[in-house]
Amino acid sequence: MSGTSAATAIHNARINLLATLLNNAALAFIGAGFIAPTVAGQLQGGLHALATLAWVGLGVALHIVARAVLGRLR
Repeated sequence: MSGTSAATAIHNARINLLATLLNNAALAFIGAGFIAPTVAGQLQGGLHALATLAWVGLGVALHIVARAVLGRLR
């Protein structure tokens, strides 16, 4: 393996790890904001719905960032 291909492989592995980290954080935000309150039966009222939308929105935003990071693969 030449130096350039090794550097590319290392770069791609780091990008994959970063994208995985961001996507896992996105899943945690969605789980904390939607799944946990739903299971606990706490999704009634406007304030709870607004907080749920905020958490899920943050999770979706992180997922989109993770997909954008994957665009940096070589």
